[in-house]
Amino acid sequence: MRGSCLCGGVTYEIAAPIEELSHCHCSMCRKAHGAAFATFARVPAAAFRITAGADLVKRYQSSDPVTRSFCGTCGSNLTFVFAGMPEHLWVAAGSFDEDPGVRPSAHIFVASKAPWYEITDQLKQFGEYPHSL
Repeated sequence: MRGSCLCGGVTYEIAAPIEELSHCHCSMCRKAHGAAFATFARVPAAAFRITAGADLVKRYQSSDPVTRSFCGTCGSNLTFVFAGMPEHLWVAAGSFDEDPGVRPSAHIFVASKAPWYEITDQLKQFGEYPHSL
């Protein structure tokens, strides 16, 4: 699985299957993506590798346990890490260059979703982050 940022300066590959794909409605994801929600893929952290542009990647600690990464040139969101689950990495699905072969299974953090957005699909909904999807 390969992906990249908008300007193409940062490229990456994931050498393992995606474990989970979900739409996150938390206020931080909404702000970071400028959208009603962000779609992230959870993968083993050891399976993610930047293949070009590592020097362009910037990091921002959006909360005590979460650090986000993005391209410093074009601003594309790339990943986030959660200190409580260091063996995993969440990759912004919008940065994928190919079909991941899986589809979203849930909406998470819907307790803080944008009031102007209505979820109309049949995916499971969780107020917070569920222990398993």
